[in-house]
Amino acid sequence: MSTPPLDHPLGEKLGLRERKKLRTRRSIQEHALRLFREQGYDATTVEQIAEAAEVSPSTFFRYYPTKEDTVLTDEYDPLILDTLRAQPPGLSPAAAIRETFREIIGAMLADDRERVLDRSRLLLRVSALRARQWDQMRESQNLIIDVLAERLGRSTADLELRLFVAATLAVWETAGMAWVEDDGKGDLLEMLDRGMASLAAGFPL
Repeated sequence: MSTPPLDHPLGEKLGLRERKKLRTRRSIQEHALRLFREQGYDATTVEQIAEAAEVSPSTFFRYYPTKEDTVLTDEYDPLILDTLRAQPPGLSPAAAIRETFREIIGAMLADDRERVLDRSRLLLRVSALRARQWDQMRESQNLIIDVLAERLGRSTADLELRLFVAATLAVWETAGMAWVEDDGKGDLLEMLDRGMASLAAGFPL
């Protein structure tokens, strides 16, 4: 499970050692993203990233098992799940997820917009990253199914529940892709809000 950001309430509770590790992880990722921008993803090596971040290659691999992970890894998955669990029980699943998007994605864009945009551009353009992202999305789908099944008192094998979560992730992925294609100029939160409202209404066209 990822570590929460330093400026998040959960991150503030980390001990000194964990906070130092989080800073090192962030530093490696920031240098990796900068090098990918400057010289391209394929042309950038792990050794170059490690040198830029002033760590050894072995330290790099302690934080990121592969170069791909410097793009794919973030600290938000556990926060998304915790935020979804904390939504008022009276909210519909679509409304609960929409509120979760507003809180977590809103914080990401307010504090980390350029890093989010850099990572999203790479995920759109680099085929090796897209393949890994597919597996990552399936993992996220299963985690969200678990939370909603508990929230609704339904089985995780419930077909309608699984279809709903798959449609929710399709909204997120499609809105995010449109945002990146517009070079981050659009309002991603508004796009996600529209997408979830359309999902709740049965996608009328």
